[in-house]
Amino acid sequence: MVFHDGGERGPATAPRGRSGRPAGRQVRRVTLDAGGVRLSGLLSEPEEAAPRSVVVALHGAGMSAGYFHGQAHPDVSLLELGARLGFTVLALDRPGYGTSAVDLPHGQDVVEQAAALHAALAWFSRRHETGAGFFVLAHSFGGELALAAAAEDSGSVLLALDVSGCGHRYTVDAGGIAGHGGRRNWGALRFYPPGTFRASEAIVAPVPEREAADLPHWPVRFPAIAARVRAPVRFTFAEHEPWWCHDPPAVTDLRSHFVDCPRVSVEHLPDSGHNVSLGWTARAYHLGALGFFEQCLATRRRPR
Repeated sequence: MVFHDGGERGPATAPRGRSGRPAGRQVRRVTLDAGGVRLSGLLSEPEEAAPRSVVVALHGAGMSAGYFHGQAHPDVSLLELGARLGFTVLALDRPGYGTSAVDLPHGQDVVEQAAALHAALAWFSRRHETGAGFFVLAHSFGGELALAAAAEDSGSVLLALDVSGCGHRYTVDAGGIAGHGGRRNWGALRFYPPGTFRASEAIVAPVPEREAADLPHWPVRFPAIAARVRAPVRFTFAEHEPWWCHDPPAVTDLRSHFVDCPRVSVEHLPDSGHNVSLGWTARAYHLGALGFFEQCLATRRRPR
């Protein structure tokens, strides 16, 4: 089985003229070995210097790595912004999506995905400069995966997490969560640049069977997972988040479960729907997440 570590240097998408996006920066397709499972994804790296660190981007249910490389507006892509600011950005197709859908037609539950993620990052670190290490920026079910992976880490591999579109208590009946979707995932059209939904046709994907079955169990699993997280965590909730409770009492309860975590921040993003990385406020959100990672880097470098 052959895996490639960024050797495909063509653009991940067709060149864009009318959008005003910079033409020189390369976002390329990659395939990683996650313990014998092929995980595909998108990779962007700084052009002129070693990376400050690697931002690992994990998409939500029913999406793919392209969620972090939105095409509707120049300000939307995390892969382009992160590389301009000195970060390597690795957006992965989670297990059951992209290339791995062949090996895992039914997907994996969140615990199995966490093991696959750790294996993929170990493989990546042997082949790429990683700077200070790995940060994780995750959305929706990807946030559940990020927290589950952090719970199995001492804090030495995953330096910090930024999670959007994910909390600990659903606003709908957990038993029927997998049956909801469609427009509820997006919110009002005004939150997104024109052409977003047409451009997003290429990045949506079926939710694997085992992942869909796993969704209702998150509120039960969350307390034990949160109690083992030892890396700083930042939660961001869209103002019009439809899936997760994020009122003051819910936020207080959410934070209380991170008993061994050095820092838990909770932000609310105005004028936004669930899919924040594709909306008008994507740049503001991504800059906030990267700023949080910079603060975590500064804290780690501070003399004790």
